[in-house]
Amino acid sequence: MGKRNRIVTGLDIGTTKVCAVIGEVLPDDRIDIVGIGNAASKGLRKGVIINIDNTVKSIQEACKEAQHMAGTSIDLVYASIAGDHIRGFNSRGVIAVSRKNREITQKDKARAIEAAKAVAIPTDHEVIHVLPQEYLIDSHDGIKDPVGMKGVRMEVDAHIVTSATTSRENIIKCIKKAGFDVAGIILEQLASSEAVLSQDEKELGVALIDIGGGTADVAVFVEGHIWHSYVLPLGGNNITNDIAVGLKTPYMEAEKIKKRYGFAMTDMVTDEEMIKVPSRGNRKNRYVSRKILAEIIEPRVEEVYRLVKENIENAGYADLISSGVVITGGSSLMEGMTEFGEEIFGVPFRRGEPIDIGGLVDVVNNPAYSTGVGLIIYALRKDESSLDFNFTEESYLKRFSRFMRERF
Repeated sequence: MGKRNRIVTGLDIGTTKVCAVIGEVLPDDRIDIVGIGNAASKGLRKGVIINIDNTVKSIQEACKEAQHMAGTSIDLVYASIAGDHIRGFNSRGVIAVSRKNREITQKDKARAIEAAKAVAIPTDHEVIHVLPQEYLIDSHDGIKDPVGMKGVRMEVDAHIVTSATTSRENIIKCIKKAGFDVAGIILEQLASSEAVLSQDEKELGVALIDIGGGTADVAVFVEGHIWHSYVLPLGGNNITNDIAVGLKTPYMEAEKIKKRYGFAMTDMVTDEEMIKVPSRGNRKNRYVSRKILAEIIEPRVEEVYRLVKENIENAGYADLISSGVVITGGSSLMEGMTEFGEEIFGVPFRRGEPIDIGGLVDVVNNPAYSTGVGLIIYALRKDESSLDFNFTEESYLKRFSRFMRERF
């Protein structure tokens, strides 16, 4: 029997939708997207689960659709995590290389990372990522991989990401109740970055803003590594709510209007274009200028952009994003988002969508699928035994079972 190609599933559990993406890893390590499933998300608020049963149903629906499309079954998923409980900060770990030959090994790397991880965090939080940025050997910096080099003192700079323990546990609980096991929990913007950013952008310095329904998730990359992460508890749902209030229309109709006619910049819209607005109750539909809609949307988008810009400036990275800003996520699809962002940030702005993938390209070449696709890419690029992942005990058994199936 021939060796089977590996199947990897990313599960993006968002505020407005749950998206399952199934990828097939080809022998040359290319990824073909073979299955996609979407379901309305009714159990989350601002990225955090508030209703277990509703979330379980959404996960089951999305995964069922993806499996049907792919013609295969899945048991393991890599899931995203978001929400304003997420905290990111930089830390340094220091160790001494005590063996006689002073040669640095993989064990020394692991010890240094553990030292960086040994920081005080709130008792209700836990570490979900330890992301090395660079190593220093006897004060010589800029080292990407110290294994095999010699030195007496080794240091590592790392970006630490923590989440509320209960939020992570609720994600795992929902996935298990839906009938799947969790292979790893991955920060949402970290996953998205794998799908939409080029290595050149990461090396030169770039900021990613993943604008979802409940949050805007930010990551800043410098010299190829993440140095700053931040979650703003504002997103597309805030825009929808503003439209519903401003135009006095039902929330679901406001969402449709946003997706079809939404514009982030008032100056780019004329007064002549009119749009139909359903009224509440039994009143007749009305027609309003699209410019009025833009006047409702623009202040909220400006608020999001200015708060993100202020956060990046306060963190000290504003002058290091030479490649500019990349926006992704479903809310980035609205017209005028890139133009408005470039005006506020004063740097190049572009919309990011998954790149360098095969299979259902016409479908997934869309910012709304950045996290789902990115989860697959991130999982493949990282060693599953590293500190970057948090696994449940049961997942090790299923991963071993998958290992046997893929090879025999």
